[in-house]
Amino acid sequence: MSAAAAPPSNDPHIPVLLRPLLAAVAPVSGVWLDGTFGAGGYTRGLLAAGADKVIAVDRDPLAFTMAADWAAQYGDRLVMQPGVFSRLDEYASELDGIVLDLGVSSMQLDQAERGFSFMKEGPLDMRMSQDGPSAADLVNSAAESDLADILFHYGEERASRRIARAIVRARSEAPIETTLQLAGIVESCLPRAKPGQSHPATRSFQALRIAVNAEYEELFQGLMAAERALKPGGKLAVVSFHSVEDRMVKRFLQDRAGRTGRANRYAPETIEDLPRFVLLTRKAVGPDDQELSENPRSRSAKLRVAVRTETPAGEIDARAIGMPQLKGATR
Repeated sequence: MSAAAAPPSNDPHIPVLLRPLLAAVAPVSGVWLDGTFGAGGYTRGLLAAGADKVIAVDRDPLAFTMAADWAAQYGDRLVMQPGVFSRLDEYASELDGIVLDLGVSSMQLDQAERGFSFMKEGPLDMRMSQDGPSAADLVNSAAESDLADILFHYGEERASRRIARAIVRARSEAPIETTLQLAGIVESCLPRAKPGQSHPATRSFQALRIAVNAEYEELFQGLMAAERALKPGGKLAVVSFHSVEDRMVKRFLQDRAGRTGRANRYAPETIEDLPRFVLLTRKAVGPDDQELSENPRSRSAKLRVAVRTETPAGEIDARAIGMPQLKGATR
């Protein structure tokens, strides 16, 4: 089957950058791991393109419940694995490929009761795993300075201090419990969006979601786990949706591909100098006109792909790949 074959689907979910991803990793064969199963678009695409087996990982239990009506058709070619992709090397090794689709899924965004969307009324939740502290817990208890740091470093929100101040002022009068309640507070701090601009609450909701789900730490640990779990020749494909995520992926792959250079070019090569990945995409791949027309949510998506070498896995400091550091961070 063509590497660009689309998965059969009767649901409205459209996996972003699936065609260029399958083209970049072709030919698809062997055992793959989909670290962000979601609605199953990438998993079905990989199976249709020739993967012998896909291990589907997701922290959201609802993802597997929603897949129950179609997953059985793949038999033992599809393995459901509850968990987080930062621990993917505990679920499998010697993998032929790994796919990571970062951020929140459209399935989660479209469910108002999950609390991810600033466009729909719902409880201020944002927990992908549906356990642990929620976004409401965070905005109603964190110090003003901590909220400002989260909004600035995780959401790149320039009005972070103003918004944090408004949140603290609002919660002193009544707890902030719903998505539209928080969105209204953020909107009151910012100019009205012009046509074509994103909603004023976009960056703040993104930042809080990332903090609630520890997404940057998850990404860093997931990239390291992928390096350990891929066999030589195994392929890593990562789709990101905003600049901080893409910067982390870009810097990680550049470092592991030896693209950052050695401090002393006359020094003998050591195992630390040898590349652990070879870049398949020199620049990030974005959506083409067809995909943009089919799925406007793909407009900010970026794909990066690399191939694992035989050099043993190593270590890297999170700061070297640009992972945002909040005050008090230990890494």
